[in-house]
Amino acid sequence: MGEPQLCDLSVPGRQGIRFPQPDVPLSDLPPAGLLRDELPLPEMSELEVIRHYTRLSQLNYSIDTGYYPLGSCTMKYNPKVNEETVRLPGFAYAHPLQPVETVQGSLVLLYNLQEWLKEIGGFAGITLQPAAGAHGELTGVLIIRAYHRSRGDHKRDKILIPDSAHGTNPATSAMSGLRVVELKSDARGNVDLEALKLECDDTLAGLMLTNPNTLGLFDENVEEVIRMVHQAGGLVYGDGANMNALLGIVRPGDLGIDVLHYNLHKTFSTPHGGGGPGSGPVGVAENLVDFLPGPIVDVIDMGDEETPPLYGLVQPPKSIGRVKAFHGHFGMAVRAYTYLVMHGAQGLRQIAEMAVLNANYLLSRLRDTYHLPYDRVCMHEFVLEGRWPEVPDVHALDIAKRLMDYKFHPPTNYFPLIVHEALMIEPTETESKETLDTFADAMLKIAEEAHTNPQLLKDAPHNTPVGRVDEVKAAKELVLCCGVSALDRE
Repeated sequence: MGEPQLCDLSVPGRQGIRFPQPDVPLSDLPPAGLLRDELPLPEMSELEVIRHYTRLSQLNYSIDTGYYPLGSCTMKYNPKVNEETVRLPGFAYAHPLQPVETVQGSLVLLYNLQEWLKEIGGFAGITLQPAAGAHGELTGVLIIRAYHRSRGDHKRDKILIPDSAHGTNPATSAMSGLRVVELKSDARGNVDLEALKLECDDTLAGLMLTNPNTLGLFDENVEEVIRMVHQAGGLVYGDGANMNALLGIVRPGDLGIDVLHYNLHKTFSTPHGGGGPGSGPVGVAENLVDFLPGPIVDVIDMGDEETPPLYGLVQPPKSIGRVKAFHGHFGMAVRAYTYLVMHGAQGLRQIAEMAVLNANYLLSRLRDTYHLPYDRVCMHEFVLEGRWPEVPDVHALDIAKRLMDYKFHPPTNYFPLIVHEALMIEPTETESKETLDTFADAMLKIAEEAHTNPQLLKDAPHNTPVGRVDEVKAAKELVLCCGVSALDRE
């Protein structure tokens, strides 16, 4: 049954609150043509309203209530200490327009976060402004474009994007006014070097490289890929969304990556989902520091023996301009800073090691039952095929829907596009072996059901408040009015 709407629970004459008589002069109502003839608001007691919304909240699936195996998204646990820190009055009540002398604590935090991200990635400069990963991508590609134009190299208008890259990469490049050329993967899931060689000419602006890629594989030829692009005069953008696999082990800047964005809401545990806010800081090599969006936090007065350093805001000389109001999403920066302080260098490396270990353990339990299109040791995630030749009517979507009956959020479906019926699974480092085993048992049971009772999967989910909906129809025929339940829309 669908959850009843507030209008369905309304009882005429029932009140949840009574307003006192106004203690200010009454104003005139708007002209008659602007007034509604009636306003059918639900009439309910406060208790009924509270119970309704509490029931709705309990239908939500969240990282605090269950496991998210969403590949690429890195839906790991958000430590509650992060929330305690960001609510400290000095952070929570600060205003971005205050004089810098009055917000030195906040500026020191931003400065240290910049420095730590530089060290983690092997970069010379950092901007904290971008509001999310895709926003960081856009910032990075605009920096690459500005770099070439500053040298008078206007013919460089081509960006290469492997078919194993994140799906936002082509959109980012197109929005920047650059031509997008797709590069195929080789049989091992790496960038095809022969395909890359054909595109390395004097129109090459750069390559957007997701590494580890969306197959969950570390490119075995990454240094050669970067060398070829640099030799042709291009720059390499690193999509850092998968840094969860690299922390403390590989610094992208050391590999030759010129620009990279981090996802604080993935790698560094700040909240992810629900519409944001996210955070996508961008790191750059030495030759690109002057192009970073500003302002950047820096020491503007070194002070002396009696006076501490003064932190302020500076604008890089060739900046592409501001990409976000004020200084980015400050609350996300505080949360990420807390996470870094608590883990330290050794803890960050352990995060990556455990993320890779968990993914390979889960893969080892599923690989003999589900087809693995690229048979290699994975990094932090892996991609299986959700289909069997002997059961042609069962698809990845059916497996995902059936998982909901086992109380699991489905993994990412149908991405990356180079894998048919893709199931993209990322366990993260925060899940226990018991959770992974329970998930693996459910996946194995579903594979058995697919062969013995495929209709069970086709009709799933069976135990959720709303059954399988027609997603295309739902997108095209929105029903937004009160009083229409989910079942009425079927």
